[in-house]
Amino acid sequence: MPRERGQNVVATNRKARHDYLIGDTYEAGLVLTGTEVKSLRAGRASLVDGYAFIDGGEMWLDSVHIPEYGQGTWTNHPPRRKRKLLLHKTEIVKISHKTKEGGYTLIPLQIYFSDGRAKVQIAVAKGKKDYDKRQTLRERQDKRESDRAISSRRHLGE
Repeated sequence: MPRERGQNVVATNRKARHDYLIGDTYEAGLVLTGTEVKSLRAGRASLVDGYAFIDGGEMWLDSVHIPEYGQGTWTNHPPRRKRKLLLHKTEIVKISHKTKEGGYTLIPLQIYFSDGRAKVQIAVAKGKKDYDKRQTLRERQDKRESDRAISSRRHLGE
């Protein structure tokens, strides 16, 4: 059976960019059980409440929901369990220093398969305040309106 190539995105945390200011991003491997891999390959996962943390020099992913595999039996996994992330020790130390600065947290942005291996993209992020979120929405709306005005001018000029 030939190995799959490229990147196959399973789940994306779209709310993360709204709620956080995204800093550095890292790609980490996931330690999974067999039924978790099968459930991910079926395209089922949710990153909404997920977060990562460092404990004893190891990085862990918690509260990410990977539903039970439909054809699984007693070997099925619990949907929300702690999963180990695979990163280089130097990356873990660098992330640890950043999160100890204060105000920073580790959030998963997406889970995907890269060349057949399950990966998660995590970000060092800082929570936005309500006024920051409103400012971002206002900027997006202003840009949309200006783009519409420019395109309508173009159409009138033709």
